[in-house]
Amino acid sequence: MRRGAILLALLIGGCAKPPGMGVGGGIVSTNPCVDSVLVRILPPAKIAAISHYSQDPSATSIPIAVARRFRGIAGTAEEVIALHPDLVIASTYTPPATQAAYARAGLKTLLVGIPDSIAESQAQVTQIAEAAGAPMGGVRINAEIDRAVARRSRKDGASPSALLYISGDLATGGSTLLNDMMTRVGFRNAAATYGLTHTGTLSAETIMTQPPAVVIASERKSRGTALRHRLLPNTPQAIFPRVLINCGGPTIPPALERLAAIRSGL
Repeated sequence: MRRGAILLALLIGGCAKPPGMGVGGGIVSTNPCVDSVLVRILPPAKIAAISHYSQDPSATSIPIAVARRFRGIAGTAEEVIALHPDLVIASTYTPPATQAAYARAGLKTLLVGIPDSIAESQAQVTQIAEAAGAPMGGVRINAEIDRAVARRSRKDGASPSALLYISGDLATGGSTLLNDMMTRVGFRNAAATYGLTHTGTLSAETIMTQPPAVVIASERKSRGTALRHRLLPNTPQAIFPRVLINCGGPTIPPALERLAAIRSGL
């Protein structure tokens, strides 16, 4: 009898769900920028899943070791609905069919866009934190951003032009969060001067006619960086880590820190 009881206990234990594999509840995020907020304001048990992008070194805004503590999902309607979450936070670019599937399943959903300024990013942090039931976490993140802006804003002296490439030959233009951060630390965004309003490519002729004071890029070695070295052999090249490019929110303080360091180096 005792042996049978032990066997039954082992069988029951073997069927127990591992951490993060519960039957429902919690918050599912399909947006890596939302992930970066949630992991800072919620206990892990309240996060049912995060975007698989956060587990990709080229797309994440959080340490990979942290991201891998959570279930990563691609964001399909089937896998999200199967988790029965209390809340889904996704991008406004989520396909309409997926949004409709969430609605049919009765899931509460919050869609967030891409902020174009520090102020918009802070408003989004507040929105996410309040929806997640952790408003004070949002207050803490925004207070860190305020301190970083106050510490790194530069209004004195000249504003050297900088061209910031987020990946390959894609440069960041005027109406962007990165543009806001660049101007705060004392740069003039060369791409905006060339007429680029958001993210896009620039012709070699344009860059060579009005060369920037510095080129900033996320990659040390690529076809794009090799080409820019040939086009602008006398222009300084600086590295801005990819992890600081993808999102705003809690990424803003270290991003400002790095941009300010590049500006001071000139």
